[in-house]
Amino acid sequence: MAAADARREARGGLDVIDTPAQLTSAVERLRAGHGPVAIDTERASGFRYSDRAYLVQIFRRGSGTLLIDPIPFGSLAEVAEAIQEEQWILHAATQDLPCMREIDLIPSSLFDTELASRLLGKERVGLGAVVEELLGIELAKAHSADDWSTRPLPTSWLAYAALDVELLVDLRDRLAGQLVESGKAEWARQEFEFLLDFRPKPQDPERWRRLSRIHSLRFPRQLAIARELWLARDEYARETDTAPGRIVPDRALTAAAAALPRTRGQLAALKEFTGKQSRSQLDRWWSAVERGLQTRDLPKRTSGNRNGVPHPKSWQHKRPEADARFKITRPAIAAMAEELQLPTDNLLTPAFLRQVCWEPTGADAESISQQLARLGAREWQIDITAPIIAEAFVAATQDDIV
Repeated sequence: MAAADARREARGGLDVIDTPAQLTSAVERLRAGHGPVAIDTERASGFRYSDRAYLVQIFRRGSGTLLIDPIPFGSLAEVAEAIQEEQWILHAATQDLPCMREIDLIPSSLFDTELASRLLGKERVGLGAVVEELLGIELAKAHSADDWSTRPLPTSWLAYAALDVELLVDLRDRLAGQLVESGKAEWARQEFEFLLDFRPKPQDPERWRRLSRIHSLRFPRQLAIARELWLARDEYARETDTAPGRIVPDRALTAAAAALPRTRGQLAALKEFTGKQSRSQLDRWWSAVERGLQTRDLPKRTSGNRNGVPHPKSWQHKRPEADARFKITRPAIAAMAEELQLPTDNLLTPAFLRQVCWEPTGADAESISQQLARLGAREWQIDITAPIIAEAFVAATQDDIV
């Protein structure tokens, strides 16, 4: 860690940019730099309801390290404009791109060091592990789960945050070289281009079913109460920008639903429902319980499948021919991934494979290629997997005949 600290001190201080004058100066520094730009963000997951960025770290050779507090500005469009023509380097880009987009930091070209590591078949792809392997520097992750909405941010946190970007450019150079050597540079290019349009999946309208211990609720009325309590907590969490679990833990909601309390007093008497927010907002929670007790909209024990593809465990009974295709195709894809030294999920998205096996638009390689393209598979993935899938479909048909 000493070597990393010395490296950081050589690249700039730890002043947080939070005024218009400071931001203008930072933009000028960025314009004066050269080469790709490393970017990272720090959020307050587990503390806040929103997933907004509370710190943006940027490093560019010739510019040094910039630590920007985005909250006073709302938009960092002028920062994005200054580096728009350059490649932006991120680690695990899908974690940062949504909150970056909220503040108008939208790349036109990027390099994801985590995704590159996956394509190279590295066993450990966390930033610390890859930095240690390729650069010989050990990174501490002591503050990764801290509340980054804290103001002022402690100096030790800022040092940690700065290191996350100060090593990314060197890391990118090493990984880019390995991608070329392994013949995977074009794969990576297509993957990075695909990431530019990344958007999080639409929120599941039945997120309340993710409550811990929800499977212990056996009756529809209990599920209705759990749903209403979850919705009430989610609304309050959004209003106060507080992580839901910090208001009332899941176990308290499911315990209340299981108990089927008939009065406000019975709800208050539950031993699992005794937290500070449970008491101070008791009227809110009791109103939710009442809605659950009175509603005629009783949820089923299991949610409906909205994408039309059930879990493969049920295929043998629901659609035997799809089950046969899947049982031959999946191991064939896994074997090719192993041969290419990359994770199976990176060779082909599992949901795409399930869709093609469940309801193929054709059994030949061309038809399968077209279907995979419509689903969102990249060209390199299609070129490798479509012939494998087509061959497996033929084998599945022959097994049925036999």
